[in-house]
Amino acid sequence: MSTLAERPGMRRPRQRQRRRSPWRHLPAAPLSLAAGAAAWELIGHLADVSFFPPLSTVLARLADITAEGVILGSLGGSLVNLAVGFAISLVAGLVIGVAMGRYRRVEAALGIYVYALLTAPSLVFAPVFFSLLGAGRGSIIAVVVMYAMFVIVINTASAIQSVPGHLVEMARSYGAGEGQILLRVMLPAALPMIMAGVRLGVGRAVTGMINGEMFIAVVGLGHVVTEAGGRFDSAEVLAVLLVVIAVALGAVGLVQAVDRRVTRWVPKTTRGH
Repeated sequence: MSTLAERPGMRRPRQRQRRRSPWRHLPAAPLSLAAGAAAWELIGHLADVSFFPPLSTVLARLADITAEGVILGSLGGSLVNLAVGFAISLVAGLVIGVAMGRYRRVEAALGIYVYALLTAPSLVFAPVFFSLLGAGRGSIIAVVVMYAMFVIVINTASAIQSVPGHLVEMARSYGAGEGQILLRVMLPAALPMIMAGVRLGVGRAVTGMINGEMFIAVVGLGHVVTEAGGRFDSAEVLAVLLVVIAVALGAVGLVQAVDRRVTRWVPKTTRGH
């Protein structure tokens, strides 16, 4: 029996096209930032409290201290602390993480220390670093390392352990040695998850940088925050906070750019796009 659409002289009913919202093609991030800025401005005016000024007041204060050279003069030292601390965290985290992920004895020996230091509040080690290294750049870098390194270690070890065993067995069947298996099979397969840990690490490194500058050596952006807090200048504190957030977003963006380049062979569906 022929259906109604198949009878001669009858037209096939048109399928209703789903109407797409005009907001669908607008970028989500700028819309979210605009909404957040508008909410900040509105709440700041409605609340009318000194500790939460409107966004316009904060931006005006940021422009003033930038023109005075306060921000640029402090930002350079903070970026050096961040770069050195994160570089140490990255190298040590990858080496220790790969060793823990590949060799069970290394994981058994170091795992308890890594997990203990990961869960411990990193800032409690600030007095120890101050006593050993003094109130200088070394103490701040040590705090950055404490914040960032262990999350990289854990993610790297988990990434290495999650590599499918049949890939390793196949490489062995073709005569690959331990070094070749590690460099040509396990690391490439684990790279997406490793880079996820690096992204987490760079965010924690920024937190360690500002905390170390505030509580150990009053220098850099931490010095500006401490002075503004002592004067109860909420607008300046929030202005510096915007700079710190911009530094964090820039660092994460740089890591994401490296991630896209080194893992460009990963399918987009795996990336979550």
